[in-house]
Amino acid sequence: MFTKSYSVYILLCSDNTYYVGLSSFLEQRLIQHQEGHFPNSYTFKRRPVELQFCAEFTMVYDAIAFERKLKKWSAKKKKALIDSAWNKLKQLSECKNDTHYKNYYKDT
Repeated sequence: MFTKSYSVYILLCSDNTYYVGLSSFLEQRLIQHQEGHFPNSYTFKRRPVELQFCAEFTMVYDAIAFERKLKKWSAKKKKALIDSAWNKLKQLSECKNDTHYKNYYKDT
């Protein structure tokens, strides 16, 4: 039996920005990005693009949730994920607001 999979991917664009996408046919989608099949897409004027990261999911809802999460991340966080720099990713994910609980419970 064939199990469908869904890929969440990060592309590095020629202007050094990242594009996050989701596809159930990753190879075909990468070709579409490279060849500029969709003139109104983010990557069209930023070609060539290079695949930097890919995660596979069997449940489409999990893939959609992960894609949405990555789209909200900063470029630094995406780069840390690409590089598997887990400590840096954790550091970049920490809340830096003055109202964060860590600021209230410092040892004095």
